[in-house]
Amino acid sequence: MTQVKICGLKTPEDAHVAIEAGADFLGCVFFPPSPRHVTPEVAAEVFDMIGDADIGRVGLFVNPSDDELTAVLNHVRLDLIQLHGDESPERVEEVRLNFALPVMKALPIETADDVIAAQKYDGVADKLLFDAKPPKDATRPGGNAIAFDWTLLTDTDWSVPWMLAGGLTVENVKQAVTASGAKAVDVSSGVEREKGVKSPELIQSFIAAVKE
Repeated sequence: MTQVKICGLKTPEDAHVAIEAGADFLGCVFFPPSPRHVTPEVAAEVFDMIGDADIGRVGLFVNPSDDELTAVLNHVRLDLIQLHGDESPERVEEVRLNFALPVMKALPIETADDVIAAQKYDGVADKLLFDAKPPKDATRPGGNAIAFDWTLLTDTDWSVPWMLAGGLTVENVKQAVTASGAKAVDVSSGVEREKGVKSPELIQSFIAAVKE
């Protein structure tokens, strides 16, 4: 069954909705320019809702320093570090070793060449996340509600698990999974009633659509 990550959570209440609906991963954003940014203290409250459930705790960072990662990890237990900037394969490996945690590298996709370029991270990161390339004037690398051509991933071969992100909604997620072959999807803006504010109803509907 296709896994679902609900990212950009800011309240324990929204986390509870996602957990009850069947989410497999919960994500918090530690990137101040994002409208979904939270402090480590708030993230700890969000992740506390998981309790003993088998749900992954994911922290999203953009080109973080070791000090920035440490500041979060001093307050929050993470199962997966998501690097969503332009981190090199060498930096991905460095973070994995320095923090002894799995790393998921987000990679921007627009053309077939981008898929080829992503291959240098295959086997370096523990997971990959394919997201739409942001607009040139974007202030953040993800969460821009933009989709890409999902067929670019059809029948591609990767040695590590990967997630599909970018402009996914209740209306298009089934088509996206079918076209791309994704075994896991990541959504943030697609389950919001306004930028940075989650909709419990959309969270429930999105997860239900995927799990069908």
